[in-house]
Amino acid sequence: MITSPDNDKLKLIRRLRDPRVRRRTGLFVAEGEDLVEAAAAAGIDPEVLLVAGADVEASLLAEVSVLGSGTRVVGVFEQRFAEPGGALSVYVHGVGDPGNVGAAIRSAHALCDGPVILGPGCADPYGPKAVRASMGSIFARPPGRAEPERLEGTLLALERSAGRSIAELEDAELEPPVTVCLGAEREGLPGAVRERATLRAEIPLRPDGPDSLNVAMAATVTLYELGRREVLAASGTRMARHG
Repeated sequence: MITSPDNDKLKLIRRLRDPRVRRRTGLFVAEGEDLVEAAAAAGIDPEVLLVAGADVEASLLAEVSVLGSGTRVVGVFEQRFAEPGGALSVYVHGVGDPGNVGAAIRSAHALCDGPVILGPGCADPYGPKAVRASMGSIFARPPGRAEPERLEGTLLALERSAGRSIAELEDAELEPPVTVCLGAEREGLPGAVRERATLRAEIPLRPDGPDSLNVAMAATVTLYELGRREVLAASGTRMARHG
């Protein structure tokens, strides 16, 4: 039982709050039973695993936790990155909000067979907020990293005022592999990505509603619309659980 705050494992967890330490070590922290269980389901073993009351005093675990006193388990895991691929995937560029990055990873895991590919300027997918927002999908479907020049296949740029709805895209145009390309909510996609796009489309919004969706929501809507098409539909899909 760990009873000292100076324990090396606790020190490591504290240090991994710093993105520079995460980059240098290639490690990250996952807090909570649901995330640790998701890692186990994906066959990922922790480098460090501390359970409150069994391995460490609960108060000491709470002190190193970003979630606070309710934390019962904390794991340290090795970061993993996937190669771009799959019939349907997502590319995000300049998305600095870690919650959006994590939520996009969760949506891609649920709705397509390829990963989220992170371009320049994106938040650290292994930061605490992104890991939590992924709800464990970071283990089952780790993200990829690539410059836009490496993207291949059909590139669908999602843009406001594209003049064409995603529902109006023809199946014949969506030749796999298809990569849905999204930029930050305010700035959108850079010219270098837009120029390489095969197709451009938008999500129509109500005229009396907000003028945009955040990146994770836009990715979810688009992936659902494309994934349900016969040309991209995966076999053996299952109904989502809600709540």
